[in-house]
Amino acid sequence: MTTGFPGGSADGKSAMPANARAALEALLDRLTHLLRQGASREAEELAARGRRDFPLSGELVRLHGIALLQLGRRNDGLSALHRAAELAPDSIEVQCNLANVALEDGRPEAAIERLHATLARKPGHPAVLQMLGVALRIAARHEEARETFAQALRAAPRHPGLRLNLAEVELEVGDAGQALAHVREALKLAPRLDAAHALLGHALQAQGHSADAASAWLEAERLAPREPRHAFQAARMLEISGRLAEAAEAYARALRLAPHSGAALSRLAGLRRRLADWREQASLTTRLREAIETGQPGIVPFVLPLEPFDRVLQRKAMETFTRTIEHHLAPLRQKLAFTPPRPAPDAPIRAGLLSDGIGDHPIGRTVAGLIDALAGLGGLELHLFATNAEDGSVVRQRLAAAAPLHAVEALPPPQVAERIHAQGIEVLFDLTGYGAHTNADILALRPAPVQVSWLAYPGTAGAPWIDYILADTVALPPSHREGYSEKVLSLPRCFLPLEGCAMAPPPTRGECGLPATGMVFACFNATATIGPETFARFMHILREVPGSVLWLRAGPAGVEQRLRARAAGLEVSPERLAFLPDLPHADYLARYALVDLCLDTLPCGARITAIDALSAGCPLLTCAGDTFAGRMAASLLHHAHLPELVADDPDTFAATAVRLGRDRAALDMIRTRLADLRPHSPLFDIAGFAADFRRVVQTIGTRHRIGRPPIDLDF
Repeated sequence: MTTGFPGGSADGKSAMPANARAALEALLDRLTHLLRQGASREAEELAARGRRDFPLSGELVRLHGIALLQLGRRNDGLSALHRAAELAPDSIEVQCNLANVALEDGRPEAAIERLHATLARKPGHPAVLQMLGVALRIAARHEEARETFAQALRAAPRHPGLRLNLAEVELEVGDAGQALAHVREALKLAPRLDAAHALLGHALQAQGHSADAASAWLEAERLAPREPRHAFQAARMLEISGRLAEAAEAYARALRLAPHSGAALSRLAGLRRRLADWREQASLTTRLREAIETGQPGIVPFVLPLEPFDRVLQRKAMETFTRTIEHHLAPLRQKLAFTPPRPAPDAPIRAGLLSDGIGDHPIGRTVAGLIDALAGLGGLELHLFATNAEDGSVVRQRLAAAAPLHAVEALPPPQVAERIHAQGIEVLFDLTGYGAHTNADILALRPAPVQVSWLAYPGTAGAPWIDYILADTVALPPSHREGYSEKVLSLPRCFLPLEGCAMAPPPTRGECGLPATGMVFACFNATATIGPETFARFMHILREVPGSVLWLRAGPAGVEQRLRARAAGLEVSPERLAFLPDLPHADYLARYALVDLCLDTLPCGARITAIDALSAGCPLLTCAGDTFAGRMAASLLHHAHLPELVADDPDTFAATAVRLGRDRAALDMIRTRLADLRPHSPLFDIAGFAADFRRVVQTIGTRHRIGRPPIDLDF
């Protein structure tokens, strides 16, 4: 709660005898040292005793108040600070401390008012200006904050902290270049300041230089090795840069320093799964469960579907996660105060799709046929908002030809929200969820009055800014609805749209490193979904089907070696594992012609890979899980009229795979049936899906127009 500038409170020391002044100075120095060391209890006891000898020392009372606040004794701490303000009305530190308490209480405007009053008495004081800038930032008054920090910097041009404050504001308004310039100036003034290197990492990250950002945070960690945030941020940039093993080590370092960090714990658990590094997996899962149950913040959503957590626990985790975002963005949402559009009663509903996959991306390929079909129906005005850069792909061109496409990838979240609102969007679909390019900071600003989660996070968003989730009664049965914070829109068909796709000519088995004969099982799901239990089940199937192989998607460096070693430990020859490298989509789809049976994973199953398999005419075996993430493939198979490929439990799944693996004729019959069903199954009826989708949008859009709240709706 210090300002970072020299103190100036008047304690009437000049009226004291010299020995009393010396004793008070020594006491204040000792208290300051204890507070900096985090010895709050010792500081509080010392200050309480000291106040008996020096009851009129405003600075002593102030330090006592800080110690009380650090101990969680808020009322006593505030009382002490207000008494300090009476004793030392000109104390900058006291006023800044009181303003800081207001900020911690979520009252930035009260802090701003207090600091303006202080500036009236101390015009141009850099400490007050610095604190005012912080308060204005929290209140989302970024332009005022920028000017305030600049004014403070003119008064104290060699203060590196002010340079960093100004850099932070520049980042928030989207000027990463200017932010970088301020950080570099701060580093000239304080080259060993770890906070400056950390902010350098943020600025470099904003410019897309993740490898350089990682180096900056690693340097910050070297300078302050006990600060867990540096190791954590370095890990994030190492992960984005593809240096996954180094990232896992950095997350582990952060977790050792901050064992209650939900962010470090969950990211380490998720990354270990991506690497098929199952060391301590059971322990990490247990710690995650305990963290969620106790409401520990910071647990990232993407790890939850990978863990054996039920719907209630997942909802609790998601609501804890989004609560932080909601609190952080509430001031900015209130400032923007978007007014819902008021279209003419007969005007078509304006809908938007917000995604980082508008292009040659699984999401772009999934919705392209739907967008084309909607363009021919009318009664709906659709807009696409792309948070990813132009990729020059045929898919991107196709999407842009079918609907207005707004490229917003270079804009900060508030400006994206303003663009969406400016288009009069009434129903906004989030197609991204909480991945690397999450839209949460956009959606929490409420740019549209009705917001829907679809093809995004495979479960509840847990967010007050999401009104509906678009699903179906297989992926999300009525009995599961208590696990969802949003209202459920149930389509009469699978919630995933399927369209015919172009495939390259199939290669030979030899060209793919597969044996000339024998059953080919495949699982092209992400490595992170193949946990130790699922992998053991796969190895059981291979042992029971002689001559069979398992074809997996290639993962990060080291994954192949780990999985082969694990197979050997489960009495399966490592050579019975084959790995599929990254390929162009048409070439990848062609490989399904060589697959006899695709195997799904639990607790997080296939979605896009299930679409790919069925679109390519390849049978897929799944097990209906207990969460949305574990029921997506079951929905696809149910609506494809292939319920016999949906097992009720893992044991039945394994037994069915073994039985089919020993009976090629049965598999050939299923493949033939899948081909025969394609022209007639509602699963492949993209025109029918478009009609149902339009009906959903018109229904929920009309409900909003006439002032009706969201409700569960079955179509």
